[in-house]
Amino acid sequence: MAHILVIEDEPVSRAALASYLAAQGYGVSEADSAQEAERILSEQVVDLMLVDINLPGKDGLRITREQRALSDIGIILVTGRDDEVDRIVGLEIGADDYVCKPFNRRELLARIKNLLYRTGQAGHAARQVHRFEGFCFDTRSRRLEDANGETVPLTRAEFEVLHHLVSCAGQVVTRDVLMGRMTHRQYGANPRTVDVLIRRLRAKLESDPANPAIICTVHGEGYAFTPHVS
Repeated sequence: MAHILVIEDEPVSRAALASYLAAQGYGVSEADSAQEAERILSEQVVDLMLVDINLPGKDGLRITREQRALSDIGIILVTGRDDEVDRIVGLEIGADDYVCKPFNRRELLARIKNLLYRTGQAGHAARQVHRFEGFCFDTRSRRLEDANGETVPLTRAEFEVLHHLVSCAGQVVTRDVLMGRMTHRQYGANPRTVDVLIRRLRAKLESDPANPAIICTVHGEGYAFTPHVS
């Protein structure tokens, strides 16, 4: 199921909305500021953000502008303001939808479902689970678990690189191809930055990252995912 990030500085409203969405089966994270939201986005794969415009410090419009420059993530602005200017500006800078408080939860849920469907994260496609070297990699929920059943956190870019490598297990994949698989170029346009993601993945997957046995370097060509995948 999709992962939703609720960015709201009012704790009661934030907790109530997060609880409601969790009860609908979504994975939910909470942030009370732009700084906390950015930390979560750097550590986890998030499919949709509910962003309060009226945040202290960096407000919801600035968060929207910055995240839209980095990602195709779904963004719904949530605010107590009913100023038409805010709605228009929010949509112009990249928000997908806009709701005003107080809102009907069922209406908001319908908007969330519609947006997730449009962005391809609704989960209607067949579930894909890959197992290798004790790991379980569910590409629909974007969840990686180790042999102990513990979640291994992946950023969106790490997920996309690992997903393509697993899909091409046993084949050599070039840096350019891996770069092309990233839906947002938050690491710049240099394919060499893929090496950074590979090092981070090795740190999470390999028993000895200095001597990798899962993601191997093919000198002069790229990388190969070598384990048997079931």
